Amino acid sequence: MRLFLCEKPSQAKDIAAVLGASRRGDGCWVGPAVTVTWCIGHLLETAPPDAYDERYKRWVLADLPIIPEKWKMRVKPKTASQFKAVKRLLGEASELVIATDADREGEMIARELVEHCRYRGPIQRLWLSALDDASIRKALAALKPGSETFNLYHSALGRSRADWLIGMNMSRLFTLLGRQSGYQGVLPVGRVQTPTLRLVVDRDRSISDFVPVAYWAIDVQLKHDGQLFTAQWRADPDTCDEQDRCLNQAHAQQAADAINSASSARVSKLRTERMREVAPLPFDLGTLQEVCSKKLGLGAQETLDIAQALYETYKVVTYPRSDCGYLPQSQHSEAASILAALQQADPSLAPLAGHLDPQRRSRAWNDAKVSAHHGIIPTAAAKNLERLTGKHRAVYTLIRARYLAQFLPNHEYDRTQADFDCAGQALRAVGKQIVEAGWKRALPEALAPARGREAAAPQPLPILREGLDCAIANVHLKDLWTQPPKPFTEGDLIKAMKNVAKLVQDPLLKQKLKDTTGIGTEATRAGIIQGLLDRGYLIKNGKALAATAPAFSLIDAVPRAIADPGTTAIWEQALDMVQSGEMTLETFVAKQAAWMSKHIARCSGMTMTISGPASPAGMAPAWKKKRKAAPARAKPKRAVKAKST
Repeated sequence: MRLFLCEKPSQAKDIAAVLGASRRGDGCWVGPAVTVTWCIGHLLETAPPDAYDERYKRWVLADLPIIPEKWKMRVKPKTASQFKAVKRLLGEASELVIATDADREGEMIARELVEHCRYRGPIQRLWLSALDDASIRKALAALKPGSETFNLYHSALGRSRADWLIGMNMSRLFTLLGRQSGYQGVLPVGRVQTPTLRLVVDRDRSISDFVPVAYWAIDVQLKHDGQLFTAQWRADPDTCDEQDRCLNQAHAQQAADAINSASSARVSKLRTERMREVAPLPFDLGTLQEVCSKKLGLGAQETLDIAQALYETYKVVTYPRSDCGYLPQSQHSEAASILAALQQADPSLAPLAGHLDPQRRSRAWNDAKVSAHHGIIPTAAAKNLERLTGKHRAVYTLIRARYLAQFLPNHEYDRTQADFDCAGQALRAVGKQIVEAGWKRALPEALAPARGREAAAPQPLPILREGLDCAIANVHLKDLWTQPPKPFTEGDLIKAMKNVAKLVQDPLLKQKLKDTTGIGTEATRAGIIQGLLDRGYLIKNGKALAATAPAFSLIDAVPRAIADPGTTAIWEQALDMVQSGEMTLETFVAKQAAWMSKHIARCSGMTMTISGPASPAGMAPAWKKKRKAAPARAKPKRAVKAKST
């Protein structure tokens, strides 16, 4: 009997339907010479410390560190009946096809059962990127040998064991140290959650410690051929900070007075440049979470759940837990049929039809940059879109827009920079004239990057030439304050976790880190953030995340290396080495155990102070309670001028 082992019942039902396994059995679907069964996530879990020794039920400093000599797994009580069914079927199978999700975790869910139930027969791997019928048939026709994906299992197992070793030992250690100081709560410390928490704590502190600095700017409204446009004053560099902000009020006031007394500004230099912007790549999960947070106000876990439903339940997008936005070259042959299906399913796409070119090959199609999974794109199974409503429809529309963008021309515009001389003061106006809307036709508001809070909106300029005098219509001297960093949203935090290499200060650590190395994986980051929220280390104020008092105390107490995002990123690189076969599972786990043991020895005798309890939901974060007062200053007089021309 050929046995297909799926990750969840819905996935099993879809695959069984294609295989003709239509008869329901005990925890399975049965067909001619084929059976399809399923897990319900992990049917096994790492055994707790007391499974190795009863004395570990009590938390005692002297027992740490706890390092199993031989790792034990136990059946999850909640899903014991399904485990029993899978074990029976593995005993009867002559061939196994692993059909769990095509990632590290999916591989582990299946392989830990194979190992625990001592299955010794041949193994093949079904590698699925989408769950519509056509995609399932295509994957069935291209089964991989089981050996090709085996290292994914060891990589996931390494992560699981490292999380257990460090999380369990360090949580016991700091909880016990906290009790010594009178704190009665549990203080969870994790291999990935604690560095993530530190990112938020550091950001909150930088906001709380921020001292605003005054600066001045001048907007000058100019007029030519009946058209008004705005130029900005360019201050003397000696009066500016590194971001060209004028810090000298007297200098700004003198400039405003000089401009205000002039009747016109002369064009001294004019330059027009044709700019071309290529389409953004299809979404990876992290980027999707970031955009959904910014544009739709969705949390990271909520975005993942919606994307998973679009993949699993509605079958309208490909596998969502991808860390890559690129697409394989072979996928391009399906483009015409996908585009046709999308347009047929949604008449609102009709205005795009004349601009879409199925033959266009954007930078997205690049085999060299595709990882285990390609970018998230819509499938050809786009029928019955009316079933998609609310948030599901909104997320689907974003994913679809990024795909459609690949078949539209570049976005092109003319950027004109005009420099002016006005009473010895330098002014600059920048104009933008769209030449070709290109890929922005797909959904500009969803695809365009968000502008910074001080970015000026693009403006068209009149036809100018060097030596031309433009009339001054209005002068506006603005007294401004530098702004503190923004608090993290879930989307921003996901981005920081992905790009942690940019945040690492240690030059040696930075050198070791690849640019792509982050905290956690695409599949786990939402869960890490949610775990911190559930444990009371983080709270949400609207979309903003804030650290609670125990979070600050914990980050201050734990050894720097444990909370350092760079350290975690190095571990993630090591897991990649396990996946590629460059490092053995045993070596990785031994290194983790040794590193953890060293820190247990260092910290066991320390004294710590923990503020608590965790802040209840809605309590103001630290950065809202405290803001250093800025020095008082006199308000400058406004120079305002309106001239008729």
